[in-house]
Amino acid sequence: MGHSSPLPHLSIPLIFPLILLLLHISASWAAPDPVYTSFVQCFSARTKQPSLISQIVYAQNNPSYTSVLRAYIRNARFNTTSTPKPVIIVTPTQESHVQASVLCSKQSGIRIRIRSGGHDYEGVSYVSQEPYIILDMFNLRSVAVDMKEQTAWVQAGATIGELYYRISEKSKVHGFPSAVCPTVGVGGNLCGGGYGFMLRKYGTTADNILDAKMVDVNGRILDRNSMGEDLFWALRGGGGASFGVILAYKINLVAVPPKVTVFRVERTLEESATDIVYRWQHVAPNTDENLFMRMLIQPVTSPVKKGEMTIRASIVALFLGTADDVVALLGKEFPELGLKKEDTREMSWIESIVWVYNGNVTSPNVLLNREPDSATFGKRKSDYVQTPIPKDGLEGLWKRMIEIGETGLAFNPYGGKMSQIPASAVPFPHRAGNLFKIQYSVNWKDGGIEAENNFTAQAKNLYGYMTPFVSKNPRSAFLNYRDLDIGINHHGNNSYEEGKVYGTMYFHENFDRLVKVKTEVDPENFFRNEQSIPPLPRKA
Repeated sequence: MGHSSPLPHLSIPLIFPLILLLLHISASWAAPDPVYTSFVQCFSARTKQPSLISQIVYAQNNPSYTSVLRAYIRNARFNTTSTPKPVIIVTPTQESHVQASVLCSKQSGIRIRIRSGGHDYEGVSYVSQEPYIILDMFNLRSVAVDMKEQTAWVQAGATIGELYYRISEKSKVHGFPSAVCPTVGVGGNLCGGGYGFMLRKYGTTADNILDAKMVDVNGRILDRNSMGEDLFWALRGGGGASFGVILAYKINLVAVPPKVTVFRVERTLEESATDIVYRWQHVAPNTDENLFMRMLIQPVTSPVKKGEMTIRASIVALFLGTADDVVALLGKEFPELGLKKEDTREMSWIESIVWVYNGNVTSPNVLLNREPDSATFGKRKSDYVQTPIPKDGLEGLWKRMIEIGETGLAFNPYGGKMSQIPASAVPFPHRAGNLFKIQYSVNWKDGGIEAENNFTAQAKNLYGYMTPFVSKNPRSAFLNYRDLDIGINHHGNNSYEEGKVYGTMYFHENFDRLVKVKTEVDPENFFRNEQSIPPLPRKA
């Protein structure tokens, strides 16, 4: 009787090493990661709350690890099996947990990525090429509104939607000039110089920060008074993650009228969109600072020529005043638009936030929906325009957009308050002289490297076409539209020379002052990512 061996082609001497190898692998799966063990021992000793470990510290073998990791991934490009994963995720519920996380990750020899739950287009808050921990701030989300002072303290893990909602609970005539999308995280938005539909009236988020609390590289909690004015300057538009972990911001609430006016007007090429876009460049940055007219430009199927593509320009606007006033204003300044009162809607400021977000007015409760684990694939790039794009340039742009097929543009006008704030007031430098900012935006549904290469190439193609029409020396970029195409692509161990390439595009002359602050507060470059502020090289 013969029998078949399970390993017919292996000689007996080879089987034993194979069995030993399998035993070793299975043992290593069962054994906890040494970094995890070291971190947990340190964290437990520092917080003196060993029972909390299981609730806020997640190793890769924890059943909840994947759902916690995925909850605030906003770009599905960084949610693949090949995307590097953190050794540990920490979800602090107290400030002392943040202090312990910083000190214990240093002691364990592992890096930190800080995630405040926002959009983070390039995933730098939750992906690293070296072993790392994610410090996920989403539990630290309190918003304390003080109407007597007309200020609020807001923790870094709150969303902009939650901030708006809490302000509206206390007052119908106050708001905050921040992001359009309510799921944006406060932590990254404020320290990067976020903006919204009150940009021309009140400036960026960074211009409205009064105080900040952060944990530095030595585990100390600092506020404006104890950190000093240089570091406080850096945290307002220079990005927080280069300097420490932002815990909370104190912000200045701004006045809004009881009723504001919104409108959306759309034109295709067949309806003189080129003339509208050309004229918009002259009006939108120079009109009344109470009026913000964002323009969205997209390739769409022509409603007139069936089966052909055209370009649609949509103006989405907020006016801090009445419908009659904005119709009269644009009748004088922008008659080509033909705005009529029936095109407009009057509503409260908080309702306008909802309207801009989803196109209609529903309950403000929608602002509290964080939409976890809802990532799509996407790529963003940015530019600044300082002289109007001529009509032939626009026509060439339309041709290129139709050829490419998917990438859309958002034009966000500057002027008003933005031209009055000095470029060095905070690190965010894009002030007088800029007519508008461009966001290049492409989204897609299917994963895989082929789709990613195709769609990111489309955005780069359009960016390339725009070179003659945008800012030069440097070609400027917006930090909160993070773009790892610019500068030298590296793995987070950035040198001053590498940093200067992207740093000058994001910060202009403010980059060197940011480097000086970084060198003072984090000379060993513990807090770093692919485009963080580098310290000066150490003298030999």
